[in-house]
Amino acid sequence: MTSSAPAGALNGIRVIDLTRVLAGPLCTMMLGDMGADIIKIEPPGAGDDTRKWGPPFVAGESAYFLGVNRNKRSLTLNMAGEEGKAVLADLLKTADVAIDNFKIGTLAKWGFDDAWFEKNAPRVVRCGITGYGTSGPKAALPGYDFILQAESGLMSICGEADGGPTKYGVAIVDVCTGMLACNAVLAALNARHTTGKGQKVEVSLYESSLAMLANVASSHLISGKDAGRYGNGHPSIVPYTTYRGSDQMFAVAVGNDGQFRKFSEALGHAEWADDKRFAVNSARVENRAALDDLIDEALAGEPAASWIEKLKAGGIPCGLINTVKQALAEPQTAARSMVETVTHSTAGDIKMLGIPMKFSGTPASVRTAPPTLGQHSDEILDDLLGYDAARIARLRDNKVV
Repeated sequence: MTSSAPAGALNGIRVIDLTRVLAGPLCTMMLGDMGADIIKIEPPGAGDDTRKWGPPFVAGESAYFLGVNRNKRSLTLNMAGEEGKAVLADLLKTADVAIDNFKIGTLAKWGFDDAWFEKNAPRVVRCGITGYGTSGPKAALPGYDFILQAESGLMSICGEADGGPTKYGVAIVDVCTGMLACNAVLAALNARHTTGKGQKVEVSLYESSLAMLANVASSHLISGKDAGRYGNGHPSIVPYTTYRGSDQMFAVAVGNDGQFRKFSEALGHAEWADDKRFAVNSARVENRAALDDLIDEALAGEPAASWIEKLKAGGIPCGLINTVKQALAEPQTAARSMVETVTHSTAGDIKMLGIPMKFSGTPASVRTAPPTLGQHSDEILDDLLGYDAARIARLRDNKVV
Protein backbone atom coordinates (compact mmCIF):
# COMPACT_ATOMS: atom_id res chain seq x y z
CA MET A 1 0.00 0.00 0.00
CA THR A 2 1.09 3.61 -0.44
CA SER A 3 0.71 7.03 1.08
CA SER A 4 -2.47 7.47 -0.99
CA ALA A 5 -4.33 5.26 1.49
CA PRO A 6 -7.38 6.84 3.20
CA ALA A 7 -6.78 8.94 6.30
CA GLY A 8 -6.78 6.85 9.45
CA ALA A 9 -8.45 7.45 12.79
CA LEU A 10 -5.39 9.31 14.13
CA ASN A 11 -4.86 11.48 11.07
CA GLY A 12 -3.54 14.87 12.26
CA ILE A 13 -1.85 13.48 15.38
CA ARG A 14 1.93 13.88 15.46
CA VAL A 15 4.08 11.57 17.58
CA ILE A 16 7.73 12.14 18.47
CA ASP A 17 9.14 8.64 18.82
CA LEU A 18 12.21 8.53 21.07
CA THR A 19 12.07 4.76 21.53
CA ARG A 20 14.14 1.84 20.35
CA VAL A 21 14.10 -1.96 20.24
CA LEU A 22 10.54 -3.40 20.54
CA ALA A 23 7.98 -2.19 23.11
CA GLY A 24 8.22 1.50 22.16
CA PRO A 25 8.57 1.02 18.40
CA LEU A 26 5.61 -1.39 18.39
CA CYS A 27 3.51 1.19 20.23
CA THR A 28 4.40 3.97 17.80
CA MET A 29 3.92 1.69 14.78
CA MET A 30 0.39 0.93 15.98
CA LEU A 31 -0.29 4.65 16.27
CA GLY A 32 1.18 5.12 12.80
CA ASP A 33 -0.92 2.31 11.38
CA MET A 34 -3.97 4.20 12.64
CA GLY A 35 -2.91 7.34 10.79
CA ALA A 36 -0.62 9.29 13.12
CA ASP A 37 2.48 11.04 11.77
CA ILE A 38 5.38 9.28 13.51
CA ILE A 39 8.77 11.00 13.60
CA LYS A 40 11.32 8.43 14.74
CA ILE A 41 14.42 10.06 16.20
CA GLU A 42 17.58 7.97 16.02
CA PRO A 43 21.24 8.50 16.91
CA PRO A 44 23.32 9.52 13.85
CA GLY A 45 25.42 6.72 12.41
CA ALA A 46 23.92 3.94 14.54
CA GLY A 47 20.17 4.28 14.73
CA ASP A 48 17.82 1.96 16.57
CA ASP A 49 19.71 -1.02 18.05
CA THR A 50 17.54 -3.45 16.11
CA ARG A 51 18.85 -2.19 12.76
CA LYS A 52 21.79 -4.51 13.45
CA TRP A 53 19.86 -7.43 14.92
CA GLY A 54 20.09 -10.26 12.44
CA PRO A 55 20.25 -12.22 10.28
CA PRO A 56 18.07 -12.13 8.31
CA PHE A 57 18.82 -8.88 6.51
CA VAL A 58 17.59 -7.53 3.20
CA ALA A 59 19.64 -4.82 1.47
CA GLY A 60 21.33 -4.17 4.81
CA GLU A 61 18.03 -3.75 6.70
CA SER A 62 17.26 -6.23 9.49
CA ALA A 63 14.00 -8.13 9.46
CA TYR A 64 13.62 -7.28 13.15
CA PHE A 65 13.71 -3.52 12.51
CA LEU A 66 11.48 -3.81 9.45
CA GLY A 67 8.86 -5.64 11.50
CA VAL A 68 8.02 -2.77 13.87
CA ASN A 69 8.92 0.49 12.13
CA ARG A 70 6.63 1.02 9.15
CA ASN A 71 4.57 4.21 8.77
CA LYS A 72 7.35 6.32 10.30
CA ARG A 73 9.76 9.02 9.20
CA SER A 74 13.37 8.84 10.44
CA LEU A 75 15.31 11.84 11.67
CA THR A 76 18.85 11.38 12.95
CA LEU A 77 19.58 13.67 15.88
CA ASN A 78 22.39 13.89 18.43
CA MET A 79 20.61 15.10 21.54
CA ALA A 80 23.71 15.27 23.73
CA GLY A 81 24.55 18.86 22.71
CA GLU A 82 22.65 22.12 22.85
CA GLU A 83 21.95 22.25 19.11
CA GLY A 84 20.33 18.81 19.20
CA LYS A 85 18.26 19.74 22.22
CA ALA A 86 17.08 22.87 20.42
CA VAL A 87 15.89 20.78 17.48
CA LEU A 88 14.11 18.38 19.84
CA ALA A 89 12.45 21.33 21.58
CA ASP A 90 11.16 22.63 18.25
CA LEU A 91 9.80 19.19 17.38
CA LEU A 92 8.09 18.72 20.73
CA LYS A 93 6.31 22.05 20.33
CA THR A 94 4.66 20.69 17.16
CA ALA A 95 3.70 17.35 18.71
CA ASP A 96 0.64 15.77 20.24
CA VAL A 97 2.49 12.82 21.75
CA ALA A 98 6.07 12.13 22.85
CA ILE A 99 7.09 8.57 23.70
CA ASP A 100 10.46 7.51 25.12
CA ASN A 101 12.06 4.51 26.77
CA PHE A 102 15.10 6.32 28.16
CA LYS A 103 16.45 5.77 31.64
CA ILE A 104 14.36 7.55 34.26
CA GLY A 105 15.13 11.25 34.36
CA THR A 106 16.91 11.48 31.01
CA LEU A 107 14.50 13.94 29.42
CA ALA A 108 14.46 16.06 32.57
CA LYS A 109 18.27 16.05 32.63
CA TRP A 110 18.20 17.46 29.11
CA GLY A 111 15.90 20.22 30.27
CA PHE A 112 12.57 18.69 29.23
CA ASP A 113 11.01 18.40 32.67
CA ASP A 114 7.43 18.98 33.79
CA ALA A 115 7.95 22.72 33.98
CA TRP A 116 9.29 22.86 30.41
CA PHE A 117 6.29 20.99 29.03
CA GLU A 118 3.85 23.06 31.09
CA LYS A 119 5.34 26.24 29.63
CA ASN A 120 6.18 25.16 26.06
CA ALA A 121 4.03 22.16 25.12
CA PRO A 122 1.19 21.78 27.63
CA ARG A 123 -1.01 19.70 25.29
CA VAL A 124 1.60 17.02 24.65
CA VAL A 125 0.83 13.55 25.99
CA ARG A 126 4.07 12.11 27.32
CA CYS A 127 4.45 8.35 27.56
CA GLY A 128 7.42 6.84 29.36
CA ILE A 129 8.14 3.14 28.90
CA THR A 130 10.47 1.81 31.59
CA GLY A 131 11.65 -1.48 32.98
CA TYR A 132 10.18 -1.20 36.47
CA GLY A 133 8.31 2.10 36.70
CA THR A 134 9.47 5.32 38.36
CA SER A 135 9.20 4.19 41.98
CA GLY A 136 10.15 1.20 44.07
CA PRO A 137 13.48 -0.50 44.80
CA LYS A 138 14.06 -1.58 41.19
CA ALA A 139 13.05 1.70 39.53
CA ALA A 140 16.57 2.57 38.39
CA LEU A 141 17.19 -0.79 36.71
CA PRO A 142 16.89 -1.27 32.94
CA GLY A 143 14.24 -3.68 31.73
CA TYR A 144 14.77 -6.69 29.46
CA ASP A 145 11.93 -8.87 28.24
CA PHE A 146 13.64 -12.16 29.09
CA ILE A 147 14.49 -11.04 32.62
CA LEU A 148 10.94 -9.81 33.19
CA GLN A 149 9.51 -13.11 31.96
CA ALA A 150 11.65 -14.72 34.65
CA GLU A 151 10.98 -12.27 37.49
CA SER A 152 7.24 -11.92 36.92
CA GLY A 153 6.44 -15.61 37.23
CA LEU A 154 5.53 -15.98 33.56
CA MET A 155 8.36 -18.44 32.91
CA SER A 156 7.43 -20.47 35.97
CA ILE A 157 4.08 -21.39 34.43
CA CYS A 158 5.48 -22.21 30.95
CA GLY A 159 6.94 -25.59 30.13
CA GLU A 160 6.24 -29.23 30.86
CA ALA A 161 5.09 -30.12 34.36
CA ASP A 162 8.17 -32.26 34.96
CA GLY A 163 10.55 -29.96 33.10
CA GLY A 164 12.10 -26.57 33.66
CA PRO A 165 10.60 -23.10 33.24
CA THR A 166 10.49 -21.86 29.65
CA LYS A 167 10.28 -18.43 28.07
CA TYR A 168 7.72 -17.56 25.44
CA GLY A 169 8.76 -17.85 21.78
CA VAL A 170 8.62 -14.09 21.15
CA ALA A 171 9.41 -11.14 23.41
CA ILE A 172 5.87 -11.26 24.74
CA VAL A 173 6.39 -8.79 27.61
CA ASP A 174 7.72 -6.19 25.18
CA VAL A 175 4.82 -6.83 22.82
CA CYS A 176 2.16 -6.52 25.52
CA THR A 177 3.86 -3.46 27.01
CA GLY A 178 3.80 -1.77 23.61
CA MET A 179 0.10 -2.55 23.22
CA LEU A 180 -0.68 -1.23 26.71
CA ALA A 181 1.33 1.91 25.98
CA CYS A 182 -0.70 2.47 22.82
CA ASN A 183 -3.94 2.08 24.79
CA ALA A 184 -2.74 4.50 27.44
CA VAL A 185 -1.72 7.12 24.87
CA LEU A 186 -5.11 6.91 23.17
CA ALA A 187 -6.87 7.33 26.51
CA ALA A 188 -4.75 10.37 27.36
CA LEU A 189 -5.47 11.91 23.96
CA ASN A 190 -9.17 11.41 24.58
CA ALA A 191 -8.90 12.99 28.05
CA ARG A 192 -7.31 16.04 26.43
CA HIS A 193 -10.65 16.84 24.83
CA THR A 194 -12.00 17.43 28.34
CA THR A 195 -8.98 18.83 30.18
CA GLY A 196 -7.38 20.73 27.32
CA LYS A 197 -4.00 19.49 28.50
CA GLY A 198 -1.69 16.58 28.02
CA GLN A 199 -0.48 14.38 30.84
CA LYS A 200 2.23 11.89 31.71
CA VAL A 201 1.56 8.20 31.12
CA GLU A 202 3.76 5.46 32.59
CA VAL A 203 3.95 1.89 31.35
CA SER A 204 6.56 -0.57 32.60
CA LEU A 205 7.63 -4.03 31.54
CA TYR A 206 7.38 -5.17 35.15
CA GLU A 207 3.78 -4.12 35.65
CA SER A 208 2.79 -5.38 32.20
CA SER A 209 4.31 -8.79 32.91
CA LEU A 210 2.41 -9.05 36.21
CA ALA A 211 -0.82 -8.01 34.49
CA MET A 212 -0.23 -10.74 31.90
CA LEU A 213 -0.57 -13.35 34.65
CA ALA A 214 -4.32 -12.58 34.49
CA ASN A 215 -6.40 -15.53 35.75
CA VAL A 216 -3.31 -17.32 37.06
CA ALA A 217 -2.53 -14.41 39.38
CA SER A 218 -6.17 -14.27 40.45
CA SER A 219 -6.13 -17.96 41.31
CA HIS A 220 -3.14 -17.46 43.58
CA LEU A 221 -4.54 -14.33 45.21
CA ILE A 222 -7.80 -16.12 45.99
CA SER A 223 -6.46 -19.54 46.98
CA GLY A 224 -3.01 -18.72 48.30
CA LYS A 225 -1.60 -21.62 46.29
CA ASP A 226 1.32 -21.08 43.95
CA ALA A 227 0.82 -21.70 40.24
CA GLY A 228 2.39 -24.63 38.45
CA ARG A 229 3.25 -25.74 34.93
CA TYR A 230 0.86 -27.80 32.83
CA GLY A 231 2.75 -28.06 29.57
CA ASN A 232 0.21 -27.17 26.88
CA GLY A 233 -2.63 -27.74 29.33
CA HIS A 234 -4.82 -25.26 31.18
CA PRO A 235 -4.72 -24.95 34.98
CA SER A 236 -8.51 -24.86 35.37
CA ILE A 237 -10.06 -26.32 32.19
CA VAL A 238 -9.80 -29.96 31.00
CA PRO A 239 -9.46 -31.19 28.27
CA TYR A 240 -7.73 -28.08 26.98
CA THR A 241 -4.35 -29.09 25.58
CA THR A 242 -2.53 -30.80 22.73
CA TYR A 243 -3.03 -34.41 21.74
CA ARG A 244 -1.48 -36.64 19.11
CA GLY A 245 -3.30 -38.38 16.32
CA SER A 246 -1.62 -41.25 14.54
CA ASP A 247 0.59 -38.83 12.60
CA GLN A 248 0.91 -35.44 14.34
CA MET A 249 -0.20 -33.29 17.25
CA PHE A 250 -3.16 -30.95 17.31
CA ALA A 251 -4.88 -28.67 19.83
CA VAL A 252 -8.25 -29.19 21.50
CA ALA A 253 -10.10 -26.64 23.64
CA VAL A 254 -13.16 -28.05 25.39
CA GLY A 255 -14.59 -25.13 27.34
CA ASN A 256 -17.67 -26.51 29.06
CA ASP A 257 -19.52 -29.67 30.01
CA GLY A 258 -21.78 -29.60 26.97
CA GLN A 259 -18.77 -29.49 24.67
CA PHE A 260 -17.20 -32.35 26.61
CA ARG A 261 -20.22 -34.55 25.96
CA LYS A 262 -19.97 -33.83 22.22
CA PHE A 263 -16.21 -34.39 22.35
CA SER A 264 -16.70 -37.77 24.03
CA GLU A 265 -19.27 -38.78 21.42
CA ALA A 266 -16.95 -37.75 18.57
CA LEU A 267 -14.22 -39.97 20.00
CA GLY A 268 -16.63 -42.90 20.29
CA HIS A 269 -16.75 -42.78 24.09
CA ALA A 270 -20.06 -41.20 25.01
CA GLU A 271 -19.82 -42.92 28.41
CA TRP A 272 -17.10 -40.47 29.52
CA ALA A 273 -19.64 -37.69 29.87
CA ASP A 274 -21.53 -39.70 32.50
CA ASP A 275 -18.47 -40.90 34.38
CA LYS A 276 -18.39 -39.12 37.73
CA ARG A 277 -14.65 -38.54 37.26
CA PHE A 278 -15.28 -36.51 34.13
CA ALA A 279 -18.90 -35.36 34.09
CA VAL A 280 -18.13 -31.79 35.22
CA ASN A 281 -15.08 -29.65 34.60
CA SER A 282 -13.96 -29.48 38.22
CA ALA A 283 -13.88 -33.29 38.30
CA ARG A 284 -11.97 -33.39 35.03
CA VAL A 285 -9.37 -31.01 36.46
CA GLU A 286 -8.93 -33.32 39.46
CA ASN A 287 -8.62 -36.35 37.17
CA ARG A 288 -6.80 -34.78 34.23
CA ALA A 289 -4.07 -37.46 34.05
CA ALA A 290 -6.58 -40.32 33.83
CA LEU A 291 -8.67 -38.50 31.22
CA ASP A 292 -5.65 -37.52 29.14
CA ASP A 293 -4.51 -41.14 29.05
CA LEU A 294 -7.93 -42.24 27.78
CA ILE A 295 -8.01 -39.52 25.15
CA ASP A 296 -4.48 -40.34 23.96
CA GLU A 297 -5.47 -43.97 23.54
CA ALA A 298 -8.63 -43.08 21.62
CA LEU A 299 -6.90 -40.66 19.27
CA ALA A 300 -3.99 -42.92 18.35
CA GLY A 301 -5.95 -44.79 15.70
CA GLU A 302 -6.55 -41.98 13.19
CA PRO A 303 -4.57 -39.06 11.74
CA ALA A 304 -4.97 -35.57 13.18
CA ALA A 305 -6.79 -34.20 10.11
CA SER A 306 -9.46 -36.88 10.45
CA TRP A 307 -10.05 -36.06 14.10
CA ILE A 308 -10.19 -32.35 13.38
CA GLU A 309 -12.87 -32.94 10.76
CA LYS A 310 -14.95 -34.98 13.22
CA LEU A 311 -14.47 -32.57 16.12
CA LYS A 312 -15.29 -29.48 14.10
CA ALA A 313 -18.44 -31.18 12.85
CA GLY A 314 -19.44 -31.50 16.50
CA GLY A 315 -18.65 -27.86 17.27
CA ILE A 316 -15.49 -28.64 19.24
CA PRO A 317 -12.73 -25.99 19.01
CA CYS A 318 -9.60 -27.61 17.60
CA GLY A 319 -6.79 -27.00 15.15
CA LEU A 320 -3.52 -28.23 13.74
CA ILE A 321 -0.31 -26.90 15.26
CA ASN A 322 1.01 -24.85 12.38
CA THR A 323 4.54 -23.66 11.90
CA VAL A 324 4.97 -19.91 11.42
CA LYS A 325 5.40 -20.53 7.70
CA GLN A 326 2.17 -22.53 7.54
CA ALA A 327 0.21 -19.98 9.58
CA LEU A 328 1.26 -17.08 7.37
CA ALA A 329 0.32 -19.09 4.27
CA GLU A 330 -3.19 -19.92 5.54
CA PRO A 331 -6.09 -18.77 3.33
CA GLN A 332 -7.60 -17.06 6.38
CA THR A 333 -4.41 -15.01 6.76
CA ALA A 334 -4.76 -13.80 3.20
CA ALA A 335 -8.49 -13.19 3.56
CA ARG A 336 -7.84 -10.86 6.49
CA SER A 337 -4.91 -9.05 4.78
CA MET A 338 -2.51 -10.12 7.50
CA VAL A 339 0.46 -10.25 5.12
CA GLU A 340 1.05 -7.11 3.08
CA THR A 341 3.67 -5.99 0.57
CA VAL A 342 5.25 -2.56 0.69
CA THR A 343 8.00 -1.02 -1.42
CA HIS A 344 11.12 -0.14 0.54
CA SER A 345 13.47 2.57 -0.71
CA THR A 346 16.49 0.24 -0.91
CA ALA A 347 15.16 -3.30 -0.41
CA GLY A 348 12.40 -3.14 -3.01
CA ASP A 349 9.16 -5.01 -2.37
CA ILE A 350 9.11 -6.58 1.09
CA LYS A 351 6.44 -8.55 2.90
CA MET A 352 5.35 -7.71 6.42
CA LEU A 353 2.58 -8.53 8.84
CA GLY A 354 -0.69 -6.76 8.21
CA ILE A 355 -2.75 -4.76 10.68
CA PRO A 356 -5.00 -6.63 13.12
CA MET A 357 -7.34 -3.66 13.79
CA LYS A 358 -10.05 -3.17 11.17
CA PHE A 359 -11.98 0.13 10.99
CA SER A 360 -15.10 0.59 8.87
CA GLY A 361 -14.80 4.35 8.44
CA THR A 362 -11.17 5.33 9.04
CA PRO A 363 -9.15 2.29 7.98
CA ALA A 364 -5.69 1.63 9.33
CA SER A 365 -3.14 1.12 6.57
CA VAL A 366 0.44 0.31 5.67
CA ARG A 367 1.25 3.57 3.93
CA THR A 368 5.03 3.67 3.96
CA ALA A 369 7.84 1.19 4.40
CA PRO A 370 10.13 1.31 7.41
CA PRO A 371 12.59 4.18 6.87
CA THR A 372 16.29 3.93 6.24
CA LEU A 373 18.39 5.69 8.87
CA GLY A 374 17.82 9.44 8.63
CA GLN A 375 15.84 9.08 5.41
CA HIS A 376 13.56 12.02 6.21
CA SER A 377 15.90 14.31 8.11
CA ASP A 378 15.95 17.14 5.58
CA GLU A 379 12.23 16.80 4.92
CA ILE A 380 11.38 17.15 8.62
CA LEU A 381 13.80 20.00 9.30
CA ASP A 382 12.72 21.93 6.22
CA ASP A 383 9.00 21.24 5.77
CA LEU A 384 8.00 20.81 9.41
CA LEU A 385 10.37 23.12 11.30
CA GLY A 386 11.09 25.61 8.54
CA TYR A 387 14.87 25.45 8.85
CA ASP A 388 16.65 26.95 5.86
CA ALA A 389 19.33 25.15 3.84
CA ALA A 390 22.17 26.95 5.62
CA ARG A 391 20.96 25.89 9.07
CA ILE A 392 20.46 22.30 7.96
CA ALA A 393 23.96 22.25 6.46
CA ARG A 394 25.38 23.63 9.71
CA LEU A 395 23.62 20.92 11.69
CA ARG A 396 25.14 18.31 9.42
CA ASP A 397 28.61 19.83 9.62
CA ASN A 398 28.34 19.80 13.42
CA LYS A 399 27.18 16.16 13.32
CA VAL A 400 23.90 17.05 15.02
CA VAL A 401 21.91 15.26 12.31
